[in-house]
Amino acid sequence: MKNARYPQDTHPQDKLRYMIFVYILLFTFIFSACSGSTPTPLVVVVTATDSPPTEVATALPVSTLAPVALSGPQSGAAMKWMDGSTLIYIPAGDFTMGDGINALSHNVTLDGYWIQQTKVTNRMYEQCLKVGACTTPSQELGGAVFSNPEFGNHPVVGITWDQAQSYCTWTQGSLPTEAQWEKAARGTNGNTYPWGNTDPACSLLNFSNCYESTNGVDAFLSTGASSYGLLDMAGNAFEWASDWYSESYYATSPLANPLGPESGQYRVVRGSSFETDDSQIASAIRRFNEPGDSERDTGFRCAVPNPQPIAPYCQLSAFVPANTNVSTSCTLPEGVVTDQYCQQGETYATVQLSFGSTWEPRGTRLICTEATGSGIRQLTCSGPETIESTNEIVVCNESCSNKLVVEGVAPSCPSGYTLEAATGLCNYTPILNQVGVSGCPVGYSLMERGGQQTCAIGKDVNGYCPAGTYFDDLAGMCVPPNGETSAPYGIDDASLAVQTYAGCATGYDYNENFQCCQAVTGGTYPGCGPGTSFNADVQACIPTGTELSGAGCITVRVNTLKCSEPVNTCAQYSDSESRCVANFCTWNEKATVCEMNAP
Repeated sequence: MKNARYPQDTHPQDKLRYMIFVYILLFTFIFSACSGSTPTPLVVVVTATDSPPTEVATALPVSTLAPVALSGPQSGAAMKWMDGSTLIYIPAGDFTMGDGINALSHNVTLDGYWIQQTKVTNRMYEQCLKVGACTTPSQELGGAVFSNPEFGNHPVVGITWDQAQSYCTWTQGSLPTEAQWEKAARGTNGNTYPWGNTDPACSLLNFSNCYESTNGVDAFLSTGASSYGLLDMAGNAFEWASDWYSESYYATSPLANPLGPESGQYRVVRGSSFETDDSQIASAIRRFNEPGDSERDTGFRCAVPNPQPIAPYCQLSAFVPANTNVSTSCTLPEGVVTDQYCQQGETYATVQLSFGSTWEPRGTRLICTEATGSGIRQLTCSGPETIESTNEIVVCNESCSNKLVVEGVAPSCPSGYTLEAATGLCNYTPILNQVGVSGCPVGYSLMERGGQQTCAIGKDVNGYCPAGTYFDDLAGMCVPPNGETSAPYGIDDASLAVQTYAGCATGYDYNENFQCCQAVTGGTYPGCGPGTSFNADVQACIPTGTELSGAGCITVRVNTLKCSEPVNTCAQYSDSESRCVANFCTWNEKATVCEMNAP
């Protein structure tokens, strides 16, 4: 939807008829609101015209506020976006692309851009699918099940290049170029890996079958982030880039904002997956694939070079603040890894358990024995000697249930929204920007603009600005990236809203009465973001802390060390990819052979 203004009037009778029509619509809405039933929102299609600004002021006064000086988004600034993701700002400037080992090293200059902090998840992709802007992923053997809510926080896989690009277009963006992807992963100091230059390990990323499948996109928040704060830039799933692939492109590519060759047979794939061995994790490594292929370990994230102010959604899910204590209805069992070591070429780990709990390893990688002494209950587990791996043990308190209890804090809404207790939904409720006797409401900040005091939208209890805005340090307020400081986020100003908002995404219509984007299909709004999940008991998105594994159960992840050199036993499984992976080997897709994991 484009910017809109009121139709241009050239004849008094036309203008009179237009005003009568507006008042009829207005009275219809007021009378419906006063009836006993819930009013049906009036959907107005906003179209672009060339009406002069004076006519807008005549129809509905537009607020005029003094300009505000902005610092602009800083390196690593975070902004919530229309699909529930978080965008991270990568500033303009030079960086070294390629490492001279895996790809030609050369200097590249990029304009500033925003890029998603995580890979697109199944839950995020589902919204695009429901509104008709995306098509269903392929269910590939060994990939996460897209339709299973248990995998909602996993990267969406089984996606072709066209499917990935369609999703990014829906979000005002595109797939990142090779250069954009690599700068976001390596930073400007030439890091070998997103987290720096230390060797890959299962505590930093999901690779070399540490977890044997994809996992949550925010699993390595505290350890594996890039210098800009991006997550999952290595391991878990490969990522499509926008470029066509050419092996020799770096030798002739432009020095500024390279877009890749004009055509080709293959599209670029960057990053690595949960099956990639440690010799193939470096961020400079280039890969490629047929654009029509879909793999169980290939996903994507989007870049949004020039995000425009998006109109707010009419409804959002409530959330429980991130610092809230979330527990179960009784005491969960404990399972703590206390040691990892090698002994005579064998690899071991010890796990301390609470008394009265039951335990069971998942898969066949761990063989555990239990012993009790000196008031301690302990498992000693042996794992595969020739690779570092992460394995799981399910520990259960059979008297528990997994009914979650949120203590002390009720669900909250983003700034500019009001909680509807009956449904648990947050409804968009903009306010007048005048300062009241008690100041500004919760979620708004008091601003001085040219000697005039006014209320401006602020951060929510989790410290985030409304979707489509970032917190500008110099201005001290939430503003959209295009610098429009008068954009009425959370402010009741219908005329200004249609002038400043870029409109709504496919699947949503702009409701001028409520000044927000209303789902065409009803109820299809962004779900819980990465790091949270929806809980029906509290009707809100709750932070995902302890990993639950059924009634009264937790999952303990056990890392085991690589203690001896591998014996090449994988070649015998080259007739079957599934047999290869099942025997803890790596499938070489290009050569169609089963190989040992790199030492």
